[in-house]
Amino acid sequence: MRAIPERRPIADHFRGTLLRADEAYLLALTPQADTETVTSGQLVVRYGIAYLGKPHLAIVPGLVALDYGDILTGEAAWEFLLHQSNLHPRADVVGYRNDGSDEMIAVKYLDLAQPIHVLVFPDTTASQPIGHVSALIAADTAGIAQRLLDYLPVFDSLEAWQNRE
Repeated sequence: MRAIPERRPIADHFRGTLLRADEAYLLALTPQADTETVTSGQLVVRYGIAYLGKPHLAIVPGLVALDYGDILTGEAAWEFLLHQSNLHPRADVVGYRNDGSDEMIAVKYLDLAQPIHVLVFPDTTASQPIGHVSALIAADTAGIAQRLLDYLPVFDSLEAWQNRE
């Protein structure tokens, strides 16, 4: 029998600031006026998949156990969930919810049609996120992880974000 691998949730690193403005969390490369700086420095960004019928809840996948015995972690697990999980609805996802709770849930109870939750953690060992990010404030996106750019709307200034429609 094979050993069960350690959980390896995907993560991207972001050097910048986590802000709070108008009841929303924002990532920015630099501190912004008229906002609350929650934390700054090297941040860990992880991604969560919303629950079916409960879009305020999401799981950060660390491991996927397929119904035929294979176990996936890291990028392989993420890619499976986004592109092949409809073929294996009974597969189990093990990870942490966006409230920090340890969780195991079947793929069929996840809603891949909902936007991906972008969550900021203080470090790679944390299971509870600091915040659920709504947008990225960056005039220049060079050096920012592509996945982060794929899942967050990007505004070149705080004012542009505040004037969004």
